[in-house]
Amino acid sequence: MTPFVDRLGTGWDLALAPDPVRGALSYRSGPEKVRQAIQVILLTEPGERVMRPEFGCGLRRYLMEPNTVSVRASLQRAVAGAIEAWEPRVRLLDVSVTPGADPAVAVIAIRYEHRRDGTPGQVVQALPLGG
Repeated sequence: MTPFVDRLGTGWDLALAPDPVRGALSYRSGPEKVRQAIQVILLTEPGERVMRPEFGCGLRRYLMEPNTVSVRASLQRAVAGAIEAWEPRVRLLDVSVTPGADPAVAVIAIRYEHRRDGTPGQVVQALPLGG
């Protein structure tokens, strides 16, 4: 393993399915592991984790909200705050929340760079809203 991958970590693939060839659980490392960690932050609600009750982003509270400029701005602040609080391996460059092709969907795009070497990364997550 390279020092960069060692620094970013290795862990189970968050799909938690056996590798079809080896039959063992799949592992991810390096930039892919960081991307998955960001997705976990986005999809975890504060209070879900007993030992870290404040962990997560809280996106569920937006599910029935209208897809308005003010709701998207609130989403942007929530996502940026959660990434900055819970993912120390990245430097957040930008979080944008735009309306999707479907008026009931907001698209969250997160651009970041790895603190270790400046490698860029991006996560895009669609979030269904109330319309």
